[in-house]
Amino acid sequence: MKWYEVKNPEALDTPALLVYPDRVRENIKQAKLMAGNSANLRPHVKTNKMKEVCQMLLDEGIRKFKCATIAEAEMLGIVEAPDVLIAHQLTGPKAARLLALVEHYPNTHFATLVDNLHTATILAKTFAVAGKSLDLYIDLNVGMNRSGIIPEKGLDLFQACASLTGIQIVGLHIYDGHLRDTDLTIRKERSNEAFERAIALHTAIQESSGQNLKMVAGGSPSFPTHTHRKNVEFSPGTFVFWDWGYKHIVPDEPFEYAALVATSIISIMEDNRLCLDLGHKAIAAENPLPRVHFLNAPEAVPVSQSEEHMVVQVADSSKYAVGDLWYGVPVHICPTVALFAEAQVIQHHENTQQWQVIARNRKINF
Repeated sequence: MKWYEVKNPEALDTPALLVYPDRVRENIKQAKLMAGNSANLRPHVKTNKMKEVCQMLLDEGIRKFKCATIAEAEMLGIVEAPDVLIAHQLTGPKAARLLALVEHYPNTHFATLVDNLHTATILAKTFAVAGKSLDLYIDLNVGMNRSGIIPEKGLDLFQACASLTGIQIVGLHIYDGHLRDTDLTIRKERSNEAFERAIALHTAIQESSGQNLKMVAGGSPSFPTHTHRKNVEFSPGTFVFWDWGYKHIVPDEPFEYAALVATSIISIMEDNRLCLDLGHKAIAAENPLPRVHFLNAPEAVPVSQSEEHMVVQVADSSKYAVGDLWYGVPVHICPTVALFAEAQVIQHHENTQQWQVIARNRKINF
């Protein structure tokens, strides 16, 4: 059998998210080898959103994590991850929710990001009133252009935050997800150019305050461009599952597919077209078609999709039958995982158990 095939495929209710723990574990080991030391890794859990996968990371000696939502942070608190950075601007009621996490999960150290004084002031007041102090990282925009302060203005923000009770700036966060050059040499050159701006800010803060701030950098595409840097934590996330997009955008990275989407043929439409039960609700739809590629039907080309259906074109539909199981690699696995309430765990070609995608929820308890 091929590595992804499931015994008794007729018993698998589709569409389904399949996770292969042995391959997840190997991807984690490859990330550790790239990082040189598990202490250098701060993986992002936005991709997996499962306690069991986070526990696998802990079992491999990884102690620092990054996440994007309060629910993901709580998931990490539940498994007693020692160190969690919420890499998102927490506004409105999220400040009180973060305080609740800090109070409820004392074995986990929580921190978050700021890129403006307004957010820093809200967090400072929330934690000062509770008699606590919160660690913050300054979020830097080095080209991603969605959040973060430009490094050249970071010193002013650092100095303004220094006067606030209830918070302390402990680090810089540099996310360069815009660096996706397939040529690793070009990717490294662009990464170094962007990172120089962060280094300049780091030096200015150290000279003005005496503080040697921590630095957290990168995502999965830029991961190999940072591994030579000293005193920097690397924060890839997609590596645990990998996907079609990154497999082909950054082929230099050693990771393998460890999560798939299973789908069934529900209708043979024409001589060269058939329909699958793989609609928008089961595969991330932010990319243009094809949003998925099929390992056991590589000639199939998706041509249209709706909420519950995907129509694909094949050379000869008579080769297939209603009920056939196809195994798809999503172009983007992270938002695809969030569409499923649970993952089917495949070991030795058998569906052995289910893992809840617990952090797909906006709220777990807090």
